[in-house]
Amino acid sequence: MRRLLVVAVVLLGIALLTNDGALATVLGAAALVCAGVAWFESGTDSTRELAVIATLGAAAAAGRVVFAAIPGVQPVTVIAVVAGAALGLRAGVATGALAAFVSNLFLGQGIWTPQQMLGWAACGAVGALLAPALRNRYVLAAVCFVLGLLFSASMDVWLWYGFFPHTVAAFTAVIGRGLWFDLAHAIGNVVLALAVGPELRRMLDRYGKRLRTVVVWA
Repeated sequence: MRRLLVVAVVLLGIALLTNDGALATVLGAAALVCAGVAWFESGTDSTRELAVIATLGAAAAAGRVVFAAIPGVQPVTVIAVVAGAALGLRAGVATGALAAFVSNLFLGQGIWTPQQMLGWAACGAVGALLAPALRNRYVLAAVCFVLGLLFSASMDVWLWYGFFPHTVAAFTAVIGRGLWFDLAHAIGNVVLALAVGPELRRMLDRYGKRLRTVVVWA
């Protein structure tokens, strides 16, 4: 864990010192990913929790690959949010980050991977923070709609800052070019959240109770 934190600090320091926008964003995102992994490793060592996180991450990744033919539409946001709401902050963050990394093994790894891992990890964190409200199907759909827009906007801003001139015209062009894909992501989230969100939440709630159950032998 300490080594990962040292790596994170070094990467962040280089990111702050460099004048290259693309390099700065990649190193900054990688630093935060390293810090997140270190934080995850410092948690409870539950093989059952790790198993369910791995399963959710793999399911989200598989869904993203399956929906790849429809630009912007994928289930990662909804699954990460529900995982965070039902299983807690650690599980939500890990599910989102893992889904991004695993799905990119099939869709293509690149300098965008750390940024996507951070974005979907943040979606899992929001799910954990808003857990009580997300029991309502329509609130869940609304939150996933907003997170879809924010995730896509964060990727657009990353693209603009790292690879385009830092001008209003360039920023407007990047946002405009990605607008339809951003809306597809958000609307797809609404459809998936309304269709399967509450059912997935109830299933994970039951599993979460089993994870937290402590058996005491007399």
